[in-house]
Amino acid sequence: MEARDIIVSPRITEKAMANALEAQYTFHVHPRATKTQIRHAIEEIFKVNVVKVNTVNVLGKARVYARGRVRTSGERSDFKKAVVTLRRGQKIELGGVNYFEQ
Repeated sequence: MEARDIIVSPRITEKAMANALEAQYTFHVHPRATKTQIRHAIEEIFKVNVVKVNTVNVLGKARVYARGRVRTSGERSDFKKAVVTLRRGQKIELGGVNYFEQ
């Protein structure tokens, strides 16, 4: 797998923004990516030094959808999330905009 295949997208949430102040960034990653692959991909794409990688497989929630008079049930997709800790003093900017520190 190539670096761009491993890192799917950044997670822009309230908790991710708060952790960015401590140099921890959260990403959606490929479900079969290992911690070592994630570390190398982040270092290659963003040119930073990764200290630690934590991963978690998030299971999709069951949902009930109502459309008109019909109720159907379904599930959100499962995904893998990685929290990457960078060396002190480094940060990640996406497209010239630092989404993580606002």
